[in-house]
Amino acid sequence: MKEKVVLAYSGGLDTSFCVKYLSIEKNLEVYSAIANTGGFDEEEVKSIEEKAYQLGVVKHETLDVTDSYYRNCIRYMIYGNILKNNTYPLSVSSERIFQALAIVDYARKIGAKYIAHGSTGAGNDQVRFDLTFQILAPEIKIITPIRDLLLSREAEIEYLKNLGVERDWKKMEYSINKGLWGTSIGGKETLTSDKGLPESAYPSQLLTDQEEDLEIEFVKGEIHSVNGKKFTNHVDAIKVIESIGSKHAVGRDTHVGDTIIGIKGRVGFEAAAPMIIIKAHHVLEKHTLTKWQMYWKEQLSNWYGMLLHEAQYLEPVMRDIEKFLDNSQTNVTGKVFIKLKPYRFEVVGIESSHDLMKSGFGDYGEVNKAWTGADVQGFTTILGNHLKIFNNVNKGQLDIK
Repeated sequence: MKEKVVLAYSGGLDTSFCVKYLSIEKNLEVYSAIANTGGFDEEEVKSIEEKAYQLGVVKHETLDVTDSYYRNCIRYMIYGNILKNNTYPLSVSSERIFQALAIVDYARKIGAKYIAHGSTGAGNDQVRFDLTFQILAPEIKIITPIRDLLLSREAEIEYLKNLGVERDWKKMEYSINKGLWGTSIGGKETLTSDKGLPESAYPSQLLTDQEEDLEIEFVKGEIHSVNGKKFTNHVDAIKVIESIGSKHAVGRDTHVGDTIIGIKGRVGFEAAAPMIIIKAHHVLEKHTLTKWQMYWKEQLSNWYGMLLHEAQYLEPVMRDIEKFLDNSQTNVTGKVFIKLKPYRFEVVGIESSHDLMKSGFGDYGEVNKAWTGADVQGFTTILGNHLKIFNNVNKGQLDIK
Protein backbone atom coordinates (compact mmCIF):
# COMPACT_ATOMS: atom_id res chain seq x y z
CA MET A 1 0.00 0.00 0.00
CA LYS A 2 1.30 3.46 -0.94
CA GLU A 3 2.00 5.96 1.82
CA LYS A 4 -0.12 9.12 2.03
CA VAL A 5 1.08 12.68 1.50
CA VAL A 6 -1.04 15.77 2.01
CA LEU A 7 -0.11 18.51 -0.42
CA ALA A 8 -0.91 22.13 0.44
CA TYR A 9 -2.48 22.79 -2.95
CA SER A 10 -3.43 26.06 -4.65
CA GLY A 11 -3.95 25.00 -8.25
CA GLY A 12 -1.00 27.10 -9.42
CA LEU A 13 2.10 25.99 -11.27
CA ASP A 14 4.20 24.93 -8.27
CA THR A 15 1.57 22.74 -6.64
CA SER A 16 0.49 21.31 -10.01
CA PHE A 17 4.07 20.18 -10.51
CA CYS A 18 4.11 18.74 -6.99
CA VAL A 19 1.06 16.54 -7.63
CA LYS A 20 2.75 14.82 -10.57
CA TYR A 21 6.17 14.65 -8.97
CA LEU A 22 4.93 13.16 -5.70
CA SER A 23 2.78 10.53 -7.38
CA ILE A 24 5.20 9.55 -10.18
CA GLU A 25 8.68 10.13 -8.78
CA LYS A 26 7.94 9.46 -5.10
CA ASN A 27 5.21 6.83 -5.62
CA LEU A 28 2.94 8.39 -2.99
CA GLU A 29 -0.84 8.68 -2.66
CA VAL A 30 -1.43 12.40 -3.08
CA TYR A 31 -4.21 14.04 -1.07
CA SER A 32 -4.49 17.68 -2.12
CA ALA A 33 -5.96 20.24 0.25
CA ILE A 34 -6.54 23.93 -0.29
CA ALA A 35 -6.92 26.05 2.82
CA ASN A 36 -9.14 28.88 1.62
CA THR A 37 -8.44 32.14 3.44
CA GLY A 38 -11.24 34.00 1.69
CA GLY A 39 -9.66 34.52 -1.70
CA PHE A 40 -11.76 32.04 -3.65
CA ASP A 41 -15.47 31.97 -4.39
CA GLU A 42 -17.45 28.76 -4.98
CA GLU A 43 -16.77 28.72 -8.71
CA GLU A 44 -13.01 29.13 -8.20
CA VAL A 45 -12.95 26.45 -5.51
CA LYS A 46 -14.73 24.06 -7.86
CA SER A 47 -12.27 24.83 -10.67
CA ILE A 48 -9.31 24.19 -8.37
CA GLU A 49 -10.82 20.86 -7.31
CA GLU A 50 -11.37 19.81 -10.93
CA LYS A 51 -7.74 20.60 -11.80
CA ALA A 52 -6.52 18.58 -8.83
CA TYR A 53 -8.44 15.49 -9.95
CA GLN A 54 -7.28 16.01 -13.55
CA LEU A 55 -3.71 15.87 -12.27
CA GLY A 56 -4.45 12.55 -10.55
CA VAL A 57 -4.86 13.19 -6.82
CA VAL A 58 -6.53 10.45 -4.79
CA LYS A 59 -8.72 12.97 -2.99
CA HIS A 60 -9.06 16.74 -2.87
CA GLU A 61 -10.32 18.67 0.15
CA THR A 62 -11.29 22.33 0.58
CA LEU A 63 -10.58 23.61 4.09
CA ASP A 64 -12.27 26.96 4.77
CA VAL A 65 -10.36 28.90 7.42
CA THR A 66 -11.61 32.39 6.51
CA ASP A 67 -13.50 33.09 9.75
CA SER A 68 -10.63 31.87 11.91
CA TYR A 69 -8.20 33.94 9.85
CA TYR A 70 -10.26 37.08 10.38
CA ARG A 71 -10.99 36.50 14.06
CA ASN A 72 -7.45 35.51 15.07
CA CYS A 73 -5.37 37.68 12.78
CA ILE A 74 -6.93 40.18 10.37
CA ARG A 75 -8.78 42.13 13.04
CA TYR A 76 -5.52 42.63 14.94
CA MET A 77 -3.81 43.84 11.78
CA ILE A 78 -6.63 46.38 11.44
CA TYR A 79 -6.35 47.39 15.10
CA GLY A 80 -2.60 47.83 14.59
CA ASN A 81 -2.85 49.56 11.18
CA ILE A 82 -0.15 47.13 10.14
CA LEU A 83 1.74 47.81 6.92
CA LYS A 84 5.12 46.14 6.56
CA ASN A 85 7.74 48.78 5.68
CA ASN A 86 4.83 51.27 5.58
CA THR A 87 3.66 49.57 2.37
CA TYR A 88 2.54 45.95 2.53
CA PRO A 89 -0.57 44.77 4.46
CA LEU A 90 0.99 41.30 5.03
CA SER A 91 -1.49 39.73 2.63
CA VAL A 92 0.30 36.39 2.17
CA SER A 93 2.53 36.43 5.26
CA SER A 94 -0.44 36.52 7.60
CA GLU A 95 -2.54 33.79 5.97
CA ARG A 96 0.14 31.10 5.73
CA ILE A 97 -0.03 30.12 9.41
CA PHE A 98 -3.76 29.46 9.17
CA GLN A 99 -3.30 27.43 6.01
CA ALA A 100 -0.55 25.44 7.71
CA LEU A 101 -2.72 24.80 10.78
CA ALA A 102 -5.55 23.49 8.59
CA ILE A 103 -3.17 21.26 6.62
CA VAL A 104 -1.75 19.75 9.83
CA ASP A 105 -5.24 18.93 11.12
CA TYR A 106 -6.22 17.31 7.83
CA ALA A 107 -3.00 15.28 7.60
CA ARG A 108 -3.58 13.86 11.06
CA LYS A 109 -7.20 13.13 10.24
CA ILE A 110 -6.32 10.90 7.29
CA GLY A 111 -3.18 9.44 8.86
CA ALA A 112 -0.70 10.91 6.37
CA LYS A 113 2.97 10.18 6.84
CA TYR A 114 4.06 13.21 4.84
CA ILE A 115 3.08 16.82 4.25
CA ALA A 116 4.26 18.61 1.11
CA HIS A 117 4.23 22.21 -0.05
CA GLY A 118 5.36 23.99 -3.20
CA SER A 119 7.49 26.74 -1.72
CA THR A 120 10.84 27.59 -3.27
CA GLY A 121 14.10 27.70 -1.32
CA ALA A 122 14.45 31.45 -1.70
CA GLY A 123 11.28 32.77 -0.08
CA ASN A 124 9.50 33.24 3.22
CA ASP A 125 6.70 30.71 2.84
CA GLN A 126 8.99 27.70 3.18
CA VAL A 127 9.87 28.84 6.71
CA ARG A 128 6.26 29.62 7.64
CA PHE A 129 5.04 26.20 6.54
CA ASP A 130 8.01 24.21 7.84
CA LEU A 131 8.05 25.90 11.24
CA THR A 132 4.33 25.35 11.83
CA PHE A 133 4.55 21.72 10.75
CA GLN A 134 7.65 21.09 12.88
CA ILE A 135 6.11 22.61 16.00
CA LEU A 136 2.61 21.13 15.78
CA ALA A 137 3.26 17.84 13.96
CA PRO A 138 6.89 16.77 14.50
CA GLU A 139 5.94 13.18 13.67
CA ILE A 140 4.98 14.06 10.07
CA LYS A 141 7.80 14.40 7.54
CA ILE A 142 7.95 17.37 5.18
CA ILE A 143 8.58 17.11 1.43
CA THR A 144 9.41 20.19 -0.66
CA PRO A 145 9.97 19.27 -4.33
CA ILE A 146 10.44 22.77 -5.75
CA ARG A 147 12.95 23.71 -3.07
CA ASP A 148 14.85 20.43 -3.18
CA LEU A 149 15.12 20.29 -6.97
CA LEU A 150 16.02 23.99 -7.38
CA LEU A 151 13.45 24.31 -10.14
CA SER A 152 12.66 27.39 -12.21
CA ARG A 153 9.09 28.08 -13.36
CA GLU A 154 10.19 27.30 -16.92
CA ALA A 155 11.48 23.87 -15.86
CA GLU A 156 8.21 23.08 -14.05
CA ILE A 157 6.19 24.03 -17.12
CA GLU A 158 8.35 21.84 -19.35
CA TYR A 159 7.95 18.86 -16.99
CA LEU A 160 4.14 19.19 -16.99
CA LYS A 161 4.00 19.69 -20.76
CA ASN A 162 5.97 16.46 -21.26
CA LEU A 163 3.35 14.66 -19.16
CA GLY A 164 0.55 16.01 -21.35
CA VAL A 165 -0.78 18.51 -18.82
CA GLU A 166 -2.56 21.37 -20.57
CA ARG A 167 -2.86 24.75 -18.90
CA ASP A 168 -2.79 28.44 -19.75
CA TRP A 169 1.01 28.55 -19.46
CA LYS A 170 1.17 32.25 -20.34
CA LYS A 171 -1.01 33.04 -17.33
CA MET A 172 1.14 30.80 -15.14
CA GLU A 173 4.18 32.99 -15.77
CA TYR A 174 3.04 34.90 -12.68
CA SER A 175 2.71 33.43 -9.21
CA ILE A 176 -0.55 34.71 -7.75
CA ASN A 177 -1.63 34.13 -4.15
CA LYS A 178 -5.14 35.31 -3.42
CA GLY A 179 -6.71 35.72 0.01
CA LEU A 180 -9.21 37.83 1.90
CA TRP A 181 -6.48 40.28 2.91
CA GLY A 182 -5.04 40.88 -0.56
CA THR A 183 -3.38 39.24 -3.54
CA SER A 184 0.36 38.96 -4.11
CA ILE A 185 1.81 38.84 -7.61
CA GLY A 186 5.29 37.56 -8.38
CA GLY A 187 6.88 37.37 -11.83
CA LYS A 188 9.95 38.13 -13.88
CA GLU A 189 9.63 41.86 -13.20
CA THR A 190 9.68 41.40 -9.42
CA LEU A 191 12.98 39.52 -9.71
CA THR A 192 14.56 42.80 -10.80
CA SER A 193 15.00 46.10 -8.98
CA ASP A 194 14.05 48.38 -11.86
CA LYS A 195 10.95 46.98 -13.52
CA GLY A 196 7.30 47.15 -12.43
CA LEU A 197 4.50 44.71 -13.10
CA PRO A 198 2.55 45.29 -16.30
CA GLU A 199 -1.11 46.25 -16.02
CA SER A 200 -2.13 42.82 -17.31
CA ALA A 201 -0.44 41.05 -14.37
CA TYR A 202 -2.99 42.38 -11.87
CA PRO A 203 -6.07 40.14 -11.44
CA SER A 204 -8.32 43.18 -10.93
CA GLN A 205 -8.48 45.76 -13.69
CA LEU A 206 -9.66 49.37 -13.66
CA LEU A 207 -13.41 49.31 -14.44
CA THR A 208 -14.40 52.93 -13.95
CA ASP A 209 -12.92 56.41 -14.25
CA GLN A 210 -15.65 57.95 -12.08
CA GLU A 211 -15.13 59.19 -8.52
CA GLU A 212 -17.11 57.37 -5.82
CA ASP A 213 -17.84 58.11 -2.17
CA LEU A 214 -17.45 55.36 0.40
CA GLU A 215 -18.52 55.39 4.05
CA ILE A 216 -17.20 52.86 6.56
CA GLU A 217 -18.52 52.75 10.12
CA PHE A 218 -16.38 51.16 12.83
CA VAL A 219 -17.55 50.01 16.26
CA LYS A 220 -14.71 49.35 18.69
CA GLY A 221 -12.30 49.03 15.78
CA GLU A 222 -14.32 46.55 13.73
CA ILE A 223 -16.36 47.29 10.62
CA HIS A 224 -20.02 47.75 11.48
CA SER A 225 -21.44 49.11 8.22
CA VAL A 226 -20.47 49.98 4.65
CA ASN A 227 -22.35 52.80 2.92
CA GLY A 228 -25.04 52.51 5.58
CA LYS A 229 -25.53 48.75 5.21
CA LYS A 230 -24.91 46.94 8.50
CA PHE A 231 -22.91 43.71 8.67
CA THR A 232 -22.85 41.07 11.39
CA ASN A 233 -20.21 39.13 9.46
CA HIS A 234 -16.99 41.15 9.21
CA VAL A 235 -15.64 38.94 6.42
CA ASP A 236 -18.61 39.90 4.25
CA ALA A 237 -17.97 43.58 4.96
CA ILE A 238 -14.35 43.24 3.83
CA LYS A 239 -15.47 41.53 0.62
CA VAL A 240 -17.91 44.34 -0.13
CA ILE A 241 -15.20 46.98 0.36
CA GLU A 242 -12.89 44.93 -1.87
CA SER A 243 -15.49 44.79 -4.64
CA ILE A 244 -15.97 48.56 -4.44
CA GLY A 245 -12.29 49.44 -4.25
CA SER A 246 -10.97 46.96 -6.82
CA LYS A 247 -12.99 48.42 -9.67
CA HIS A 248 -11.04 51.66 -9.07
CA ALA A 249 -7.78 49.63 -9.12
CA VAL A 250 -6.71 51.06 -5.75
CA GLY A 251 -4.39 49.32 -3.31
CA ARG A 252 -1.70 48.38 -5.82
CA ASP A 253 1.96 48.62 -4.92
CA THR A 254 5.28 46.78 -4.83
CA HIS A 255 6.71 45.65 -1.51
CA VAL A 256 10.47 45.53 -1.03
CA GLY A 257 11.77 44.05 2.19
CA ASP A 258 13.99 41.65 4.05
CA THR A 259 13.07 38.00 3.87
CA ILE A 260 13.24 35.67 6.85
CA ILE A 261 16.26 33.96 5.30
CA GLY A 262 18.18 37.23 5.02
CA ILE A 263 17.97 38.26 1.37
CA LYS A 264 16.04 41.19 -0.08
CA GLY A 265 12.76 40.34 -1.76
CA ARG A 266 10.30 42.15 -4.01
CA VAL A 267 6.65 41.33 -4.71
CA GLY A 268 3.73 43.14 -6.27
CA PHE A 269 0.30 43.14 -4.69
CA GLU A 270 -3.22 44.44 -4.96
CA ALA A 271 -5.15 44.92 -1.75
CA ALA A 272 -8.01 47.38 -2.21
CA ALA A 273 -9.94 46.47 0.95
CA PRO A 274 -6.93 46.18 3.30
CA MET A 275 -5.45 49.50 2.23
CA ILE A 276 -8.77 51.36 2.42
CA ILE A 277 -9.71 49.82 5.77
CA ILE A 278 -6.31 50.36 7.40
CA LYS A 279 -6.08 53.99 6.29
CA ALA A 280 -9.68 54.69 7.33
CA HIS A 281 -9.20 53.01 10.71
CA HIS A 282 -5.93 54.84 11.32
CA VAL A 283 -7.52 58.25 10.70
CA LEU A 284 -10.38 57.40 13.06
CA GLU A 285 -7.82 56.48 15.74
CA LYS A 286 -6.02 59.79 15.27
CA HIS A 287 -9.24 61.48 16.35
CA THR A 288 -10.25 59.14 19.18
CA LEU A 289 -7.05 57.95 20.90
CA THR A 290 -4.70 59.91 23.15
CA LYS A 291 -1.16 60.79 22.14
CA TRP A 292 0.38 58.03 24.24
CA GLN A 293 -2.15 55.42 23.14
CA MET A 294 -1.16 56.19 19.55
CA TYR A 295 2.54 56.09 20.38
CA TRP A 296 2.58 52.77 22.21
CA LYS A 297 0.15 51.18 19.76
CA GLU A 298 2.54 52.06 16.95
CA GLN A 299 5.47 50.43 18.77
CA LEU A 300 3.64 47.20 19.61
CA SER A 301 1.89 47.03 16.24
CA ASN A 302 5.23 47.26 14.49
CA TRP A 303 6.51 44.32 16.53
CA TYR A 304 3.31 42.37 15.94
CA GLY A 305 3.60 42.81 12.18
CA MET A 306 7.28 41.93 12.16
CA LEU A 307 6.80 38.77 14.23
CA LEU A 308 3.84 37.76 12.08
CA HIS A 309 5.91 38.22 8.94
CA GLU A 310 8.83 36.29 10.46
CA ALA A 311 6.73 33.13 11.11
CA GLN A 312 6.45 33.79 14.87
CA TYR A 313 2.65 33.82 15.14
CA LEU A 314 2.74 30.96 17.66
CA GLU A 315 5.08 32.89 19.99
CA PRO A 316 3.09 33.56 23.22
CA VAL A 317 4.01 37.25 23.22
CA MET A 318 1.69 37.65 20.22
CA ARG A 319 -1.30 36.85 22.47
CA ASP A 320 -0.05 39.51 24.93
CA ILE A 321 0.13 42.16 22.20
CA GLU A 322 -3.33 41.17 20.98
CA LYS A 323 -4.75 41.91 24.42
CA PHE A 324 -3.24 45.38 24.31
CA LEU A 325 -4.63 45.96 20.81
CA ASP A 326 -8.07 44.73 21.90
CA ASN A 327 -8.19 47.17 24.80
CA SER A 328 -6.98 50.06 22.64
CA GLN A 329 -10.16 49.89 20.52
CA THR A 330 -12.60 50.85 23.29
CA ASN A 331 -13.32 54.28 21.81
CA VAL A 332 -12.50 53.61 18.14
CA THR A 333 -16.09 54.02 17.01
CA GLY A 334 -17.37 56.28 14.26
CA LYS A 335 -17.85 56.82 10.55
CA VAL A 336 -15.05 57.44 8.07
CA PHE A 337 -15.65 59.14 4.73
CA ILE A 338 -13.51 58.13 1.74
CA LYS A 339 -13.34 59.31 -1.87
CA LEU A 340 -12.30 56.74 -4.48
CA LYS A 341 -10.63 57.73 -7.75
CA PRO A 342 -8.83 55.76 -10.47
CA TYR A 343 -5.77 54.09 -8.89
CA ARG A 344 -6.02 56.06 -5.64
CA PHE A 345 -8.26 57.13 -2.76
CA GLU A 346 -8.28 59.73 0.00
CA VAL A 347 -9.74 59.72 3.50
CA VAL A 348 -11.85 62.88 3.64
CA GLY A 349 -12.81 62.90 7.33
CA ILE A 350 -14.59 61.21 10.23
CA GLU A 351 -17.62 61.54 12.47
CA SER A 352 -17.47 60.17 16.02
CA SER A 353 -18.92 60.84 19.45
CA HIS A 354 -15.40 60.07 20.77
CA ASP A 355 -13.73 62.68 18.55
CA LEU A 356 -11.19 64.43 20.80
CA MET A 357 -11.14 67.46 18.50
CA LYS A 358 -14.60 68.27 19.91
CA SER A 359 -13.39 68.55 23.50
CA GLY A 360 -14.45 72.19 23.84
CA PHE A 361 -10.98 73.08 25.17
CA GLY A 362 -9.97 74.95 22.04
CA ASP A 363 -9.88 75.04 18.25
CA TYR A 364 -6.41 74.30 16.93
CA GLY A 365 -4.76 77.38 15.42
CA GLU A 366 -7.79 79.53 16.24
CA VAL A 367 -9.10 79.96 19.80
CA ASN A 368 -7.92 78.77 23.23
CA LYS A 369 -10.83 78.25 25.64
CA ALA A 370 -9.49 76.39 28.67
CA TRP A 371 -6.26 78.30 29.30
CA THR A 372 -4.85 81.82 29.07
CA GLY A 373 -1.89 83.27 27.27
CA ALA A 374 -0.17 83.63 30.64
CA ASP A 375 -0.68 79.90 31.27
CA VAL A 376 1.11 79.13 28.02
CA GLN A 377 3.98 81.49 28.88
CA GLY A 378 4.49 79.76 32.22
CA PHE A 379 4.20 76.30 30.68
CA THR A 380 6.77 77.19 28.01
CA THR A 381 9.18 78.49 30.66
CA ILE A 382 9.10 75.19 32.54
CA LEU A 383 9.14 73.14 29.31
CA GLY A 384 12.42 74.75 28.25
CA ASN A 385 14.22 74.54 31.62
CA HIS A 386 16.38 71.49 30.79
CA LEU A 387 17.58 73.11 27.54
CA LYS A 388 18.29 76.40 29.26
CA ILE A 389 20.39 74.57 31.87
CA PHE A 390 22.31 72.65 29.19
CA ASN A 391 22.95 75.81 27.16
CA ASN A 392 24.10 77.71 30.25
CA VAL A 393 26.58 74.98 31.22
CA ASN A 394 27.75 74.11 27.68
CA LYS A 395 27.69 77.49 25.94
CA GLY A 396 27.74 77.32 22.16
CA GLN A 397 26.94 73.61 21.73
CA LEU A 398 23.35 74.30 20.77
CA ASP A 399 24.30 76.82 18.09
CA ILE A 400 23.14 75.71 14.64
CA LYS A 401 25.81 76.46 12.06
